[in-house]
Amino acid sequence: MGSAFLGSRNEFKSDHQEGPTGSRGFFEILSGKGKGFEELLALRQEKQRSKDGMRARITKGKVTKMLKVPEGIPLPPYAISGVNPPMNDTYATHDAEGIEKMRASSKLAKEVLEMAGNMVKPGITTNDIDLAVHKMTIEAGAYPSPLNYGKFPKSVCTSLNEVICHGIPDTTVLQDGDIINIDVTVYLNGYHGDTSRMFLVGKNVSKDARHLVTSTEEALERAIAVCKPGVRFNQIGKAIHDYADKQKLGVVRSFVGHGVGSVFHCGPAVLHYRNNERGVMQVGQTFTIEPMLTLGATRERYWDDDWTAVTSDGSWTAQCEHTLLITETGVDILTAYK
Repeated sequence: MGSAFLGSRNEFKSDHQEGPTGSRGFFEILSGKGKGFEELLALRQEKQRSKDGMRARITKGKVTKMLKVPEGIPLPPYAISGVNPPMNDTYATHDAEGIEKMRASSKLAKEVLEMAGNMVKPGITTNDIDLAVHKMTIEAGAYPSPLNYGKFPKSVCTSLNEVICHGIPDTTVLQDGDIINIDVTVYLNGYHGDTSRMFLVGKNVSKDARHLVTSTEEALERAIAVCKPGVRFNQIGKAIHDYADKQKLGVVRSFVGHGVGSVFHCGPAVLHYRNNERGVMQVGQTFTIEPMLTLGATRERYWDDDWTAVTSDGSWTAQCEHTLLITETGVDILTAYK
């Protein structure tokens, strides 16, 4: 789900070092440095938010019970126990049959996301979106991949305003001026399709927020444009980071794109910032790219649900994600929008 749905923290490990904080894992970088400065940034963000008429920081709503999946729908290994399988850093590479199944699961994920996006308007709750995503997914004979993945309690991620990723749907009501990422992953015929997209709520989204969203979309497109056989994965991070710098936006480093296929998350780790990773794209590989850009701080903090990641200073953030297939001639966007 990507953004991708990245799962619990510290699932992967990486030896890559970039900048003063380094990279201690695919999904999380923890550092105590700069907290005083970030507190000042947070105060500044609150003042600017009030000035621009933007919503106050998101607070946790009521999370309803986990939805049930009918018998007969094939389940991923974690669906019953909530225990994820051991993390596998092997790259997801497919034969012709696997590619067709990836196309089918990705197509369904895209269609579910389009349906969910059409729901977005002031007055609905993120739980309303979860109910609709769950219903459409199971009616298609698929399993909503986030459900009980590492005990995640819902069928989709809904990340609002300053929530970077992995927002849990609840009774929070969308307001005019919000921005929201909806991250959908479905498990169909033994394969996961994964995609996410930003949506504007109402007509009064600020100029800065609109710039953030369109820039994140463009960063994803620029990253996809470099993909083809023989290209190093680190070119993805360079394309995103170079563009974000030009737009004066921050790049979140703690969450990454990933291989996807019969396993929800596997290799490669697709870093969205400049790096020296050596992996190379090959025909038949499927993976996600899901850049997360911010208007301010790029570090995260977690709510007590241990899933919801928000910017440390409360600045707004955006994420977009596609599942991609490397072909002999370049790249196919398996979750391409209409």
